Parts: sequence; C-alpha cells; structure tokens
Amino acid sequence: MFIDKNFSINSQGHLAISGIDTLTLAKKFKTPLYIIDEDSFRKQCRKIKSIMTKFYGQNSLVCFASKAFCCKEIFKIIQQEALGIDTVSIGEMFTAIEAGFNPKNIYLHGNNKSVDEIKYAIKNKIGKIVVDNFVELNLIDQIATETNSKVNVLIRVKPGVDAHVHESIKTGQISSKFGFIIPTGEALLAVKKAIMSKNINLIGIHCHIGSQIVEAAPFVLAARAMIEFLNSIKKETGQTISELNLGGGFGINYLPHEETLDIENCFKLVFSEIEKNCSKFNLKIPFIVIEPGRFLIAKAGITLYTIGCVKKIPGIKTYIFVDGGMTDNPRFALYGSVYDFCVANRANCEKTEVVSIAGKCCESGDLLGEKIKLQPAQPGDVLAVFATGAYNYSMASNYNKILKPAVVFVKNDKARLAVKRQTLEQLIENDL
Repeated sequence: MFIDKNFSINSQGHLAISGIDTLTLAKKFKTPLYIIDEDSFRKQCRKIKSIMTKFYGQNSLVCFASKAFCCKEIFKIIQQEALGIDTVSIGEMFTAIEAGFNPKNIYLHGNNKSVDEIKYAIKNKIGKIVVDNFVELNLIDQIATETNSKVNVLIRVKPGVDAHVHESIKTGQISSKFGFIIPTGEALLAVKKAIMSKNINLIGIHCHIGSQIVEAAPFVLAARAMIEFLNSIKKETGQTISELNLGGGFGINYLPHEETLDIENCFKLVFSEIEKNCSKFNLKIPFIVIEPGRFLIAKAGITLYTIGCVKKIPGIKTYIFVDGGMTDNPRFALYGSVYDFCVANRANCEKTEVVSIAGKCCESGDLLGEKIKLQPAQPGDVLAVFATGAYNYSMASNYNKILKPAVVFVKNDKARLAVKRQTLEQLIENDL
C-alpha cells in the first residue's frame, strides 16, 4: 500500500512512479535524486482550487507556499494552474520572476525583511507585502516614500490559536516570533499606523497558525478570531478590510495508516464560521487567500538513494547506509519526522527487517529514520523515500561539502531534468 496512487509495482517487481521504473531513473540521473510527479502535483493544485471555488466562488485565491519547494519549473506550473505564490526572501522572489511568474500574484512574507528585499519587492511590483513588525512597517513606508510608490500590504497577526503541533512549527500562539498580537492591542495599533501612512495601502490581514495540522478545529478558531478582529478594525477606524489571508498548514499523511486533514470538510467548516461571523457583525465576506505548500507538493515527490553498507550490530540494530542523508532531508534530524521507505528493486517483497536509515555525514544524528520496517537490503540496492516533495530540496545544504541532488519531473512515462545536480566547481565558485 502506497501513500499516493502515482506509485505502483511493475512486472519486474520494481517501484514505479508515473509508470516509470525508479531503477531506470536512478541509473540515468544518478542518486541521490529528487523526483516530482507533475500530474500528481497538478491534481492537488486543481483539487484545492476547486474546493475553494465551491465555497468562495471567484472571491478567493490559492497561493503556493514557495518555501516547500522553490525552483523555476515549479513556478511555471503554478502559473499555468492560475495560483499565486507566497515568498519569504529575495531569492524566492528572484526565482519566481526569472521563471516568468506574474509579480502581481506574489506575496512577500518573512519576519525580518531586509532593506534590499523590500526595495526589490517594490521595484519589481510584487503584489503584496505581509508586514510582520513595526520596524518593517516603517521601512516599507520610508522606501515607498523615497520611490514615490504606493505599496499594498497585509498585517500579519497572531490570533492566539494553539494548533497542537511540534513546537518548531507552531506560529499562531502569542509566543510565536511571527506577527502582531491581537489580544494586547498591538495588532490594532499596527493597523492604525498602516492606515495613516500615505504610501501604504492596507488591504488585508494575515495569519498562519502552524504546519502539518490534521484537524479542522484550529482553522475554525482562527477564522473566528480573524473576523472578530476585522470587526474591531471597522469599529475603531471605520475601515473595512477587503482581504483575509488564513495561511496554510494543512497536514498530510506521511505513512499509509496516518491521519490526514479532510480538506473539503475543513474548508466547509471554516467558510461556515466566516459566513456566520460576517453576518453577526454586518461585514461583507472578504476576499479569502490560503497558502498551502506541503499539501500540494509533498506526496508528489520521492527521493531515491543508493545503499552502500548494511551494518549489523548484533542484538542492537542494523544500519542501512545511503549516499545522501541530512544534507538532502534534514527533517528527521530536526523534528523526528517520519517517512515511508521501500527497497525499490524489491518493492514486491515483504518488509521483514527493522532497520535504521543513516546518511553519509560525519554526524551521529545523520539519520532519515529509525525502527523502519523494510525489505531485506543489500549494497547497491536503490532505496526510495516517499512524500519528500516538501521541505527536502528546499532545505538541502552543503554540509560536509556534499553536493546537492538533481531534480527530475516525470509525466506521461517521460522524465525531464528540472534542476541539474550540483558540481564540484559550483561548490567552490564563491571561494576566493
């Protein structure tokens, strides 16, 4: 049983993605190798867009969270699917613009935007900047004044909702580093300051309560808190906010038996809460924006490795060594994140071994998983890791001077290179 229908076992007993033998891909493009199933990715984009349209009509926008997977090919597909994107750095904005993405549909996020990033966003007519703090608000106003620009902004707020996820991925509670606090009055003060600024056009409010959330209740609570805040803004300033960005954080299952968010039911409940509270406060339903990343791309992705050594420590554990590790997927080392594994050339065999998957870095903590059920493995076998489309390529590093893997997109039984494998020359090109 695989976590997504884009995977299958072919007549040779090998794992296939989009009908292509993964061993063929490993041989042609080498390992480690990131693979994205384009049809699976597009399907998720269309699914979430159709659900949003069902409840909000054309009064909504789905933005892809670039931090999940950022490369030119991704942005080309996102633009074709008529989605927006959110970015958090000058690098993400630059990549999107170089890919030909319409800057009007780009949001710039981040809790510590630099002067250069703000100038770049304004110069390139980035659609909206999401403001995180007062220093940033002043900077935007100053740069907009100097360049005689009018900048569209959203104010990011903390609704005080605890999403009950890992501490590292909580963002909506009062102690989060992101945004202005609603209960203390800080957020309302920021709104008033933005309204008073001649070169700032306040169009919306933004929140994001966390990541990998698999229940609807936190999103419903956040929606209620945000509509109540919109009502407070109208009462205090007389201004009606036209856009409400509810962020992302929609959880998926990384293992076949895990719970995943029922996205349609979640949107239904959130829409009902928005509709009810807008009616209660006599507010027009605002333009609704969401920002899924992982939900769109994670399960469309897979990573392939070549197994080096199988090291057995009698009575303790068995290590499977692979030619990648925390440099191409740091999530287990950071969060203890779980994944489903498969020996790709023995996909039709039963998983009878319990092993630890270790990377090649000079770190004891360089692991991709522990107590993993796996088919019997040998040196030279190809190991597949599922649901690596989000936060793997985008978080890759050159620790130990290990080269970053290539990215391949597959569609209709064909594979195309989207990102070349890093070379040794590129590794030191900035060294003096």
